[in-house]
Amino acid sequence: MRTLAVTENITLDGVIDMSGGWFDPLAAGQDDITAAGAEHRAAADALLVGRNTFESFRGFWPQQTEDPTGVAAYLNGVAKYVVSSTLTDPQWEGSTVLRGPLAEEVRRLKEAPGRDIVATGSTRLVRALIAEGLVDEFRLFVCPVVVGTGDRLFDAAVPSLRLLETRPFRSGTVLLRYAVD
Repeated sequence: MRTLAVTENITLDGVIDMSGGWFDPLAAGQDDITAAGAEHRAAADALLVGRNTFESFRGFWPQQTEDPTGVAAYLNGVAKYVVSSTLTDPQWEGSTVLRGPLAEEVRRLKEAPGRDIVATGSTRLVRALIAEGLVDEFRLFVCPVVVGTGDRLFDAAVPSLRLLETRPFRSGTVLLRYAVD
């Protein structure tokens, strides 16, 4: 069975909402973080997101002509699954709209052959995946920032977690990988 990994950039106070401008996906001087991201991308062949994150990605990444991180190339080529009851035509090659029920659709994806499935951004979707017990791993890039307000990753109790990895980066960001027990 495939692993469903939630990968998030997150502040010290648990915020994953990037509207405060605390995270720049193309910031210079993050070669070590870029390398970690490349490792994760190599292990995954599917992206699972909600409609808002999908539309944000679709409006940004395909237009990136300079791609030093490899993210644009990866996102343009990976199988993309967008959970939405309103989106009809995803307008991005390799994209499939999942209309639900969520648990059934995600279990079907996890049972299909392939590598990891990564869910990122998509606060409501990720919370629903957690509530349904579908998340196998959390990959949290904890940034040394406190923003005070914004959507947090966890809004209720979470399952028991087992630490798999800690990896500090030059910027002060730390990768924390947890398996869901």
